[in-house]
Amino acid sequence: MQVTIASTQGVGSANEDSVHVSPTGVVVLDGLSAPKELPMGCIHGTPWFVRQLGTTLINLIGDDEVSLQAALRSAITEVNNLHRDTCDLNQEAVPASTVVMIRERDSVLDYLVLSDNVLVLDLGADGIRTIVDKRVEEVAADEMRAALQGPTGTAEHAARVSQLVTVQRRLRNKPGGYWVAATDPAAADEALTGSVELPRVQQAALLTDGASRLVDSFGALTWDALLTLLRTEGPAALIAHTREAELADPVGERWPRFKRSDDATAAYVSALLRS
Repeated sequence: MQVTIASTQGVGSANEDSVHVSPTGVVVLDGLSAPKELPMGCIHGTPWFVRQLGTTLINLIGDDEVSLQAALRSAITEVNNLHRDTCDLNQEAVPASTVVMIRERDSVLDYLVLSDNVLVLDLGADGIRTIVDKRVEEVAADEMRAALQGPTGTAEHAARVSQLVTVQRRLRNKPGGYWVAATDPAAADEALTGSVELPRVQQAALLTDGASRLVDSFGALTWDALLTLLRTEGPAALIAHTREAELADPVGERWPRFKRSDDATAAYVSALLRS
């Protein structure tokens, strides 16, 4: 496969996204932001966690005998082992990440999506298919509505976002809540997975929610138009257009959101093998 990528930091002190590519696989992660005033049991922080998890995953999925779910379970365990002696991994306040990944295997494309990253597949005559796990939007509804009330950048808005994260942490990786990659390997079993015959896949995109918002939050593009933009101008252009839209609505009046701009990562995949 041929892959082009771009990743840029939004507001915040570091880019908490991570993208990893091999000859037959792509892994994109979006670390969950945590307001500074909330506790964190890991001394390393979210950017470290997503880098370690992504590096481990891209190596594990190189083995076609290992399912993507099994790879994610193993990767979570391996990263736990890197810092269980220095960090408190048994509390809610640990780094966590969404995951989207694909792998070419024989004549199929395997995929896994956990939480609200987006996988976009162009299936030619069968149209465009998007795979996204929206369970996080189904919990803490009252707090989420409050956190989406602007204007962004104010102390009042930040307090509402902090309250949302506090409630979401209590519901993370629990039945009736939502699932992300953190310290519980069992979260991998809750991921959306599947396989598509390679000849059906014309192109694909793996997006964090900061890179998909022109479609699913702002309604400024269709998925077809987003793929066209990726194919003709590349992932960096998609993110640049996203930043232009965010700057045109800096306080979230037209497009309510949790922060003015989010970390954005896009991987565009073409020329898939069709053995």
